[in-house]
Amino acid sequence: MTTSGSEQVEKFQEKFEQVKDEVSKVMVGNDEVIMHVMTCLLAKGHVLLEGIPGVGKTKLVQTLADVLDLSFSRIQFTPDLMPGDIIGTNIVNEDDKGRKTFEFQSGPIFANMVLADEINRATPKTQSALLEAMQENSVSAGGETRKLDQPVFVLATQNPIEMEGTYPLPEAQMDRFLFKLKLDFPSAEELHTIVDRTTQRDEPSVTRVLDKDQILQMRDVAREMPIAKPIQDYAVRLALATHPEEENCHNMVKKYVRFGVSPRGIQAVILGAKVAALLNRRSYVANDDIRSVLLPALRHRVLLNFEAEAEQLETDEILNAIVESVAEAKA
Repeated sequence: MTTSGSEQVEKFQEKFEQVKDEVSKVMVGNDEVIMHVMTCLLAKGHVLLEGIPGVGKTKLVQTLADVLDLSFSRIQFTPDLMPGDIIGTNIVNEDDKGRKTFEFQSGPIFANMVLADEINRATPKTQSALLEAMQENSVSAGGETRKLDQPVFVLATQNPIEMEGTYPLPEAQMDRFLFKLKLDFPSAEELHTIVDRTTQRDEPSVTRVLDKDQILQMRDVAREMPIAKPIQDYAVRLALATHPEEENCHNMVKKYVRFGVSPRGIQAVILGAKVAALLNRRSYVANDDIRSVLLPALRHRVLLNFEAEAEQLETDEILNAIVESVAEAKA
């Protein structure tokens, strides 16, 4: 690798660590979740955060917005929320002479970072208002298509235990999230730290360490990371192993999986692995990088059948079994 390339890797790692350190001033534990959220941002993807109430899903997003010099908006999803409340709508303006004209009033989706809080509480029609923004980075309203300012980063949260009055995300929308991350309940030691930080007179504060141009530059560096054909083939074989119709798939896949991952799943693994390689100060993608992002990239793309749900089996168990059974790429 060239000297300039090595310097890019070092700068990438340095900036990433600065963001992680600042977020960690407020967030206790969940270092891996913080890392994966930043990975999604730099891989030009979006994140679905899942966890019980009170574990810091919303706080994580708000803290990240404070650390990054990006425009931020929050949308609280409720059953009565309409698509126009998200993307905006045309309003009628009247001038001094009584002439009326239409003017587009942009909605909260017109921001660099958008927090879709409790996304599964809105109807599918409203949830779908995010699809174009997430995939095409544009919004169509009032007969016009408006491009969104880069970077565009959607972070959605949902509560996995309170399902009454909620609308589960359709498979097509789940597939548009690069990663699905789970926030675990804190340990006893972490709970002590949380209480110490949040029950004093002064709560922790953060400083901004990255601006828009730096984020876009880091995205370019990640995209330019080379990946050898055998490593890419390893990711493809892992994805194909999630399909029950494949001849040599794992027995758990044949028994419990209804549909395997889509091509977007393979793209998510490769993009996440490129960022992981940079964080490990490598100038190439390795087997370890593929495995490190496999669960968050694929857990929401493997659709289980009724038998798996009856046995309360999680996709992570199946993916771990696949990793054990698929041979890694040889150096």
